[in-house]
Amino acid sequence: MQALNLEYLCRVVNDIAVQAAVKILEVYNSEFAIEHKEDKSPLTAADTAAHHVIVDGLTALTPNIPVLSEESASIPYATRQTWQRYWLVDPLDGTREFIKRNGEFTVNIALIESGRSILGVIVVPVTNVRYFAWRDGGTWKQQGSQAAKKIHVSKIDSSKPLRVAGSRSHGSDKMQQFIEKIGSCEMVSMGSSLKFCLVAEGKADLYPRLGLTSEWDTAAAQCVVEEAGGHVTTTDMKPLRYNTKDSLLNPEFFVFGDNSRNWQSYLP
Repeated sequence: MQALNLEYLCRVVNDIAVQAAVKILEVYNSEFAIEHKEDKSPLTAADTAAHHVIVDGLTALTPNIPVLSEESASIPYATRQTWQRYWLVDPLDGTREFIKRNGEFTVNIALIESGRSILGVIVVPVTNVRYFAWRDGGTWKQQGSQAAKKIHVSKIDSSKPLRVAGSRSHGSDKMQQFIEKIGSCEMVSMGSSLKFCLVAEGKADLYPRLGLTSEWDTAAAQCVVEEAGGHVTTTDMKPLRYNTKDSLLNPEFFVFGDNSRNWQSYLP
């Protein structure tokens, strides 16, 4: 495979994601309609508008690298399994948060190579905060036009309660049992891929996801966490990988900064 300038690609993808965020905010600040897809998940004009901006931008940037977006996810595995590299996109992660108008939704763009996320860009449209990372380039956070700053995961402070990030819209009995086994902890509720970002910048110790997600929900955020020194693993502690099977659903997983604990031992 031809070598890529990942730092350059990351800079351009940041711009593409910001353009998508502008389209999302146009809809966010209007009276928008809500449709539902076959799986009953919500869909708005913002999802569709962001999808078109991103796909057009990525196709112009790298014409030879295919794009898989949540809004074009019907590409069969027979085709996908031939891809050594591809863009994996969630044009609007957190549509439920978008509908609630709480600001906790993101644009997620990842570059996958041989099943691994090697570049990730996350833009928060409402706050214009960006998280971005590329393989061996570290993880960066940028607020508006301010200079980007490198961020890192944190070690667990055993003198304080464990900080656990959880979904604002997807709680479960299994998750509740897991939290009870951990014991004393401080829950931080957040929507979309922002839960990963909390771990990446050291504001949470753990994000356990004991329920369904899709590969486009996690790919950009995985690179952001890993380049910040953290880990994204299945519940049997193996790294989360992409495009390895027909289904685009992820197994349950853990996101954590400090690997000194065996999170698997807390499973119900």
